[in-house]
Amino acid sequence: MNSIRQVPSRVKTKRTETSLGAEREHFDKQQLSSISKAINSNEAPVKEKHARRIILGTHREKGAFTFWSYALGLPLSSNSILSWKFCHVVHKVLRDGHHNSLQDCMRHHSNIVETGQLWGNLHDRYGQLVALYAKLLCTKMEFHVKHSEIRANLEVTDEVLERVAGTDINNVFQLTVEVFDYLDTELRLAETVIRQLNTSIAISTLTSGQCRLSPLIQVIQDCSHLYHFTVKLLFKLHACLPADTLQGHRDRFHDQFHSLKTFFNKARDMMYFKRLIQIPKLPESPPNFLHAASLAKHARPVVVIPDEDEPEQVDDDDDDPEPLINVSDVTVPSMAVPQFDIFDQTFGPANGGFDDRDIQIENLKRDLELLRTDLERVKGEAQRYITQLKSQINSLDAELEEQRVQKQRALVENEQLRMELEATRRRNAEHESVQATFGEAETRAQATEQRYNKLKEKHTELVSSHAELLRKSADTVKMLSATQQTQEEVERTKQQLAFEVDRIKQDADMKLEEQKFEMEKLKREFEEKKAEVECVKGTLQSNEKVGEQQTRSMSALQAEKERLMHSVSEKEAALSALRHAAQLQQSSLQQERERSTRELGELQGRLQEKSSREEQLQQKLLEEQFSLLQGTVSEAESIIQDAVAKLDDPLHIRCTSSPDYLVSRADATLGSIDKVKRGHSDYLTNMGDVGGLLRALTQFSHLAADTIINGSATAHMAPTDHADRLTENCRGCATQSLQFLKDLKSKASLQRADPASIRIVVQKILRLGEELRPKGVDVRQDELGDLVDKEMAATSAAIEEAVRRIDEMMNQARKDTSGVKLEVNERILYSCTDLMKAIHLLVLTSTDLQKEIVEGGRGAATIKEFYARNSRWTEGLISASKAVGWGATQMVESADKVVLHTGKYEELIVCSHEIAASTAQLVASSKVKADRNSTKLTALQQASRRVNEMAANVVASTKTGQENLEDKDTMDFSGMSLIKLKMEEMESQVKVLELENQLGNERLRLGELRKKHYDIAGVPAAGLSEGNGLAPSSASEPSSPKPSKPSIMRKPALAQKPNLPPKNMFR
Repeated sequence: MNSIRQVPSRVKTKRTETSLGAEREHFDKQQLSSISKAINSNEAPVKEKHARRIILGTHREKGAFTFWSYALGLPLSSNSILSWKFCHVVHKVLRDGHHNSLQDCMRHHSNIVETGQLWGNLHDRYGQLVALYAKLLCTKMEFHVKHSEIRANLEVTDEVLERVAGTDINNVFQLTVEVFDYLDTELRLAETVIRQLNTSIAISTLTSGQCRLSPLIQVIQDCSHLYHFTVKLLFKLHACLPADTLQGHRDRFHDQFHSLKTFFNKARDMMYFKRLIQIPKLPESPPNFLHAASLAKHARPVVVIPDEDEPEQVDDDDDDPEPLINVSDVTVPSMAVPQFDIFDQTFGPANGGFDDRDIQIENLKRDLELLRTDLERVKGEAQRYITQLKSQINSLDAELEEQRVQKQRALVENEQLRMELEATRRRNAEHESVQATFGEAETRAQATEQRYNKLKEKHTELVSSHAELLRKSADTVKMLSATQQTQEEVERTKQQLAFEVDRIKQDADMKLEEQKFEMEKLKREFEEKKAEVECVKGTLQSNEKVGEQQTRSMSALQAEKERLMHSVSEKEAALSALRHAAQLQQSSLQQERERSTRELGELQGRLQEKSSREEQLQQKLLEEQFSLLQGTVSEAESIIQDAVAKLDDPLHIRCTSSPDYLVSRADATLGSIDKVKRGHSDYLTNMGDVGGLLRALTQFSHLAADTIINGSATAHMAPTDHADRLTENCRGCATQSLQFLKDLKSKASLQRADPASIRIVVQKILRLGEELRPKGVDVRQDELGDLVDKEMAATSAAIEEAVRRIDEMMNQARKDTSGVKLEVNERILYSCTDLMKAIHLLVLTSTDLQKEIVEGGRGAATIKEFYARNSRWTEGLISASKAVGWGATQMVESADKVVLHTGKYEELIVCSHEIAASTAQLVASSKVKADRNSTKLTALQQASRRVNEMAANVVASTKTGQENLEDKDTMDFSGMSLIKLKMEEMESQVKVLELENQLGNERLRLGELRKKHYDIAGVPAAGLSEGNGLAPSSASEPSSPKPSKPSIMRKPALAQKPNLPPKNMFR
């Protein structure tokens, strides 16, 4: 018996599993059909019904697993139109699908990226759109995964946006940048689509144009919300940060505002969008973020999608429409209907050709027409109601915000009253003015009571107005929900009627039952709405209870006031206790003073101990410094000995070198000898600082060894006489260098160590190298013209290279930095770019003026003869051009170091001053022979002023950035005693004196450097010929077989600054 009872349940379970399996199979088949028809290679827009079925499928299975299981099999890499439609459907699923669809799509993030990269590398119109659309989808998914509280359709309230932004200003700043990037990807896709339509002369009424335009509906919806988010976040940032810091944000918002407004205006004029979407209008000008009251004028743009179906086209391959009501229970009667019509089908209808069914069909058609008219009217009214209700909601929100502000102001006034009562209580504590203060307190208490009564009345008004606003808001929400419900019911009724027209001859009886089912459904919905109204009433009653609680709290405040008045009298009694405590405090201060005196004696003893310890440490430091010197000297000796050993090495015979390179090495060695001499004298003056001598010795040892090796290599190619002398001088250089280093090793001979003998030998090597130079190396006067053009072209090339490097640094800084550092780097690099452009314009203007001078002054002579006749002027132009190019290169190097935080801001400031001086030299050189009335001279002077202005901008931007990035520590000396403060003051004075001494030494060093620079760059006036620009050879040097090259004609070494003519030492 037991098994017999269990049979029906087993049969029922099996039938249920069978029905669920069939239903799942039908669902998969329907999804596959919708996906294959929505995403195909036809150049036509995605049909709304196919996309709707895919979206409903995500809600049914609570995710997009089925969609992606079929979508991964699509040949996206074979057709760009197929990929475009795929991106459109993914966008719809993200916006309107189930909220779990975002996580399912994020799992296939790499597939979308690969599709975009594939089509981005191909030259195809749809391929470019697919690349931009894929980037948009990736940005959208990453944003919503990071900020999960903001839904993918971006429809969130301002409270949710405030909660996501938080109170940390850094988070708000970062969120604003992310919203900017989000909106940029949306606008870039829209602009590309519209630009392609303009270039292909396609219109929105053709399927090819609609295929491109259909995804812009979702783009318009996203952009309206992102614009509102941007405005809210920028107003919040401006409330917390200075306006200068947010200048870049404002500029970026203005660009996006104008792009978005242009996009909306163009889309509003297209016929395709007029029946599908109502695009909002943006204000004429962007909001003024510097004025906080402008936030009240901002209205949230609302995009309205009309409830209108797209015209259905009859396709041969279209699947059956979905039934709106489950008709599985009435399947048998509907299948039995055709059996009763066999007689009519055979012999025709009775009663003269009409039967009751035809009459019923005609009646239903008339009812259908009436319902269509009513539907259009209801839709228009519903749209109008929605618009009115949204405007009412906005106004009510503004009123509610104003009421909140008033409530906050009332709370602030209440707090001020509390503070006044506290002040009254403290004043009454004074014994000498007890009676007068008591009367005044009584008067203040009365005034306070009056203000309290006013505050109570104001609070009552606020409570009543708040309750009224809540009631209005509830009514508005109820009306809006009822209107939306009516629209949904009308939409369902329209679809039902359309379905009935198609199948009216077969399902007439079934329609009546469906209408009854719909009426019952409406009744149930009415009961639910009635329950919601009861819930709202309960909420209003709870709000009234809250108002009563606030009234009780006001009475509690009244009791608090009475208690405070009673405490005034109690504080009078506490006054005598305070006086007694003051006497005790005075005695404790006396004890503290005596203890401080004892501590002072102890600190003085510690100070003497510290002085003796410092003397010991100073002696130890001197010994360590000398040991470092001995180690460096030993290393230098080994380097020079290694170089001498190579002179006798048989393998070294094959090595050769040029006289030019030997001369450059000898010049560098002479410079290092001067540094060694200065470092030696500085070390003798201050035995505690051996750093300068160590650096000079290291450089000298390497340069001397290089000179010895290259001298020997040059001797291998030289004549016998010169080779012998050169080898002998190289050995003499090594001998003198080792002797000098030996003197530096011991303290006894340290004082008499002198590198003068080394200098003499190196100078001999230098003269031998100059004698071995080929005669055609020096620049002749007839080559000055070509050299001028080459130097000007090289300067222009150096400036263009500097601009390119600054652009690369700008892009790298945007990738590596953010926030305030990024803004400072951008400001500095922009000012450097403007300076480079101004210098380039100055060089071009100088070149034009130079050509005018040459053409006006050469007469019948050639250009080369003119330059040769005015060689000094030509040499000045060459030197000035070199200085400008060198200054541009140094500016780029300094800017690169500042952006990478490895350099100093002062280097940029010095480079700006140096560039301004170099351009002034170029202008002065060009102005010498120019006509006063020349227009090109005026243009050159204007370009020079422009360079000075841009250099000043670089200096200002650098100083501003340095101030923004400097951390200024607050000075808190509250916890220090008198002796501690005095010690800190003495240490601070010692540091000031040390810094002043260092500043004086650096200024003297700067003066000596400038003197040496001018001595090297200048030409002695007594030895100049009239106009040839060649200096006579020095008396100390032997006469060369060829004329010596002027110093200003020699190209500077790679690590040296180019030579400049003498100028005033102090600017």
